[in-house]
Amino acid sequence: MSSGSHHKQAGSSRSQQTQGLAVSPALSTVVDAEQVPAERQPMDLRTLRTCLLALILGVAASILALLLVWLIAFVTNLAFYGRISTEFASPAAAVPSLGLWVVLIPVVGGLIVGAMARYGSRAIRGHGIPEAMEQILTNKSQIPARVTILKPVSSAVAIGTGGPFGAEGPIIATGGALGSLIGQITASTPAERRTLLGAGAAAGMAATFGSPVAAVLLAVELLLFEYRPRSIIPVALAASAATGMRIALEGSEPAFHMTNIAPAPLSALAFYIVLGALMGLLSVVITRSVYAIEEQFEKLPVHWMWWPAIGAVVVGVVGFFAPDTLGVGYYNISNILSNNLTVSAIAVLCVMKFISWSIALGSGTSGGTLAPMFTIGGGIGGLIGAGAIFLLPAAGIDVRIAGLVGMAALFAGASRALLASVVFAFETTLQPMALLPLLGGCASAYLISSMLMRNTIMTEKIARRGVQTPNEYSTDPLDHILVRDVATKDVVTIRANQQVGATQDWMQANMPGSEHQGYPLVNDVGTLVGVITKKEIQECQERGYRVSELVQTLPRFVYDDCTVRQAADHMVNHDIGRLPVVNREGKPRLVGILTRSDIMSAYRKRISEYQMEDASKKIFPFSKHQSTTQA
Repeated sequence: MSSGSHHKQAGSSRSQQTQGLAVSPALSTVVDAEQVPAERQPMDLRTLRTCLLALILGVAASILALLLVWLIAFVTNLAFYGRISTEFASPAAAVPSLGLWVVLIPVVGGLIVGAMARYGSRAIRGHGIPEAMEQILTNKSQIPARVTILKPVSSAVAIGTGGPFGAEGPIIATGGALGSLIGQITASTPAERRTLLGAGAAAGMAATFGSPVAAVLLAVELLLFEYRPRSIIPVALAASAATGMRIALEGSEPAFHMTNIAPAPLSALAFYIVLGALMGLLSVVITRSVYAIEEQFEKLPVHWMWWPAIGAVVVGVVGFFAPDTLGVGYYNISNILSNNLTVSAIAVLCVMKFISWSIALGSGTSGGTLAPMFTIGGGIGGLIGAGAIFLLPAAGIDVRIAGLVGMAALFAGASRALLASVVFAFETTLQPMALLPLLGGCASAYLISSMLMRNTIMTEKIARRGVQTPNEYSTDPLDHILVRDVATKDVVTIRANQQVGATQDWMQANMPGSEHQGYPLVNDVGTLVGVITKKEIQECQERGYRVSELVQTLPRFVYDDCTVRQAADHMVNHDIGRLPVVNREGKPRLVGILTRSDIMSAYRKRISEYQMEDASKKIFPFSKHQSTTQA
């Protein structure tokens, strides 16, 4: 048998396969799974596996949170009191007996953290959330395993030696690193690994403050970059497990004690909204100040390993004059929210805490942002509230609510985590009557911050490295448009049983300069048989072959009731630029073709939603002339 006849016989075999290929449910057994777009499902069995891992992660993160708190207490007792203990101790109480020696303790901590960052992992610098964002966006959520150990240890050293940070930031970062590690040692996709990272971070926050809902919202707004069942459910389970463990180990008391408050009258509500706007403006100032300080450190003629120690000098000096700025200082927040501090004491605390925290954070040491911002925001909110009560005594303003709104609104403006900020303030105080003022205040802070600042305190660092962080979440327009609504209906097809020679002559006469590179092959009843390229037809030397004998692979196609998103994913998966469109119901027939240009046209609807419309045409659809003529 000659090679030509062998080729012809093989081609005939392929032709018989494709002729029997009917794209309908009745003949689904001969349709390969790769030929049609995969059905998009919100969840699958792998989600159950991720949920199980998230539950385990929640328990583990709560234990890690407790261990980190003990480690911070251990370092604090050793550094400030010279004793071995894991009982909570405030550095402030040791300042009178230590005197000026208190300046040296944070410096020693800064030296240790700098050495750990240089010789261990640079990823431990900062408060953790921006670094987690960067790994999600650029490294498929893969955080190095050593960060899981180095981050909590370095944070415990920094905070335990007087660093003005909260324990929540390092715990969130450590939980996220643990989730990423679990995702790396198990057979997980990048999307599942991102979910586990977010679950670990949420579990860390929930274990610290007992705020599971706020933790889930924070993960959604800052880490997951999506809101889907496959990601939100594991994160919620992890936060629930961590909070349950916290209740079992430490009790159910709220993180910040606050006496019961009454509903806010309308006049007071208006004030809280204005207060939120002021806090939004302050969040812009604070964010820019922190990064301006960081820029100054970058200009120092010494290695960045020494920066934490240099910043710690300021921490020690400030701590000498204002001891309450040292350490986590959660009691400061409770005192502000309970109105237990004088106006002058709050003012000194806010100013000194900001100086100490902003310089320490700008130096690149290991620590968090939540507790310092809550302290500063709560204090300034309380101060503004006290001034408003003096000026407007009949407005019904409560200085405690003003402090709570200030605390949440400052964080909402700085981080743009609007819902997380509102719910966090509620969960950590258990004051339901504060929800309405919190919502109004945080929303106005979010508004002002969004208008005045492009990036946030969480994203500015990585934005300077060229990493663009999503800050708006919307549905994919391609998910809401069907293929039949955008596909090209006028399709140039070739009969499968037509000879190659006749097809070449037809193409030469009718389509010499055509941009068409691929042609669907159909049989006598319009059923899709295959797809042939212009090059394959033109290069074939055997003019007597049928065109169907040149088909090398089974055709990939899309049903007309699939979404454009399914079709686009199908194109990307198989590196093709066009898809034949086939009807699903009835006799399977070719009804169109979908190209990249058709997919791009689907975005016009989204663009049109943000274009100004002429309202007069909506209210008065007929012109005066048309109305008169009709009358």
